[in-house]
Amino acid sequence: MQPEPTLAPGQALVRLQVAALNRLDLWVREGWPGLKLPLPHIPGADGAGEISEVGEGVSSWNPGDRVVINANLGCGACEFCLAGRDNMCNDWHLLGETRRGTYAELVAVPARNLFRLPETMDCRTAAAAGLVYHTAWHSLITRGKLHSGETVLIVGASGGVNSASIAIAKFMGTKVIVIGSSREKLSLAESLGADILIDRSAEDDWSKAVYKIVGRRGVDVVVDNVGATFPLSLRAAGKGARVLTVGNTAGAKFEIDNRYIFSKHLSIIGSSMGTIKDFEQVMTLVCEGKLMVALDQTFPLADARAAQERLASGKQLGKITLSIQ
Repeated sequence: MQPEPTLAPGQALVRLQVAALNRLDLWVREGWPGLKLPLPHIPGADGAGEISEVGEGVSSWNPGDRVVINANLGCGACEFCLAGRDNMCNDWHLLGETRRGTYAELVAVPARNLFRLPETMDCRTAAAAGLVYHTAWHSLITRGKLHSGETVLIVGASGGVNSASIAIAKFMGTKVIVIGSSREKLSLAESLGADILIDRSAEDDWSKAVYKIVGRRGVDVVVDNVGATFPLSLRAAGKGARVLTVGNTAGAKFEIDNRYIFSKHLSIIGSSMGTIKDFEQVMTLVCEGKLMVALDQTFPLADARAAQERLASGKQLGKITLSIQ
């Protein structure tokens, strides 16, 4: 049993109703060199619920307001935060990673990290959307400058950020090609709007299949958060394409044939999370029903271990959530 969080000035105390799982939770549990956390640590980046209490200096929120949490914690005072680029903060933290997170009844966060939920929006969908839609929006829209009429290749059919990327890319009026590892995961991608589905278990060199599909010109944008698949992604990219990445689920180190980069005039664009403005933009669209959020199973908080085991198995089809209340 942990004590109730104490409120600092500018913070709000949120009584959580739902938390959502991310692969980040598994990485934190397993640990990595340099990660030092006070134990016991509380995982969880995503959460939604009601404000229980507000701290000194908070005037825009009241107890009872329904909210979803932006897990990206900027200091609010450095040059990056003041310029609206808080995901590049000099003292950046992530809820559930370097700060205790949302597998809990209560969590204290800066009031600027809250987004107001309309009465018609359920907390489960809001919590499930938070981190992954925030990350995908910043990568595709803010950094990637995605626009209508382009062709987008997304490597991976059912991961949280990939699913969000499919929904966002379709909302923007693009043609979406998805590489998946099973018919079930590709079916999920199709339900989110994917136009062309490629089963990598049947296509060893899916970059050739992509090239044929787009008339041997390559795609305009590649979303590759796998890492080890970069060699194939670079081959599938067309001249002047942008290759976007926010992670490396299959490993951080791999070889790249640099000839693809300079001969095709490729741009490799990396990013992490997103800004407060990004969060407001994408969560507005989610709450308006313009972006579909795929949901998998929900577990009670007491069964968080079973929820993480399902996430680790890779069998989930959408976001796994925890019911707190």
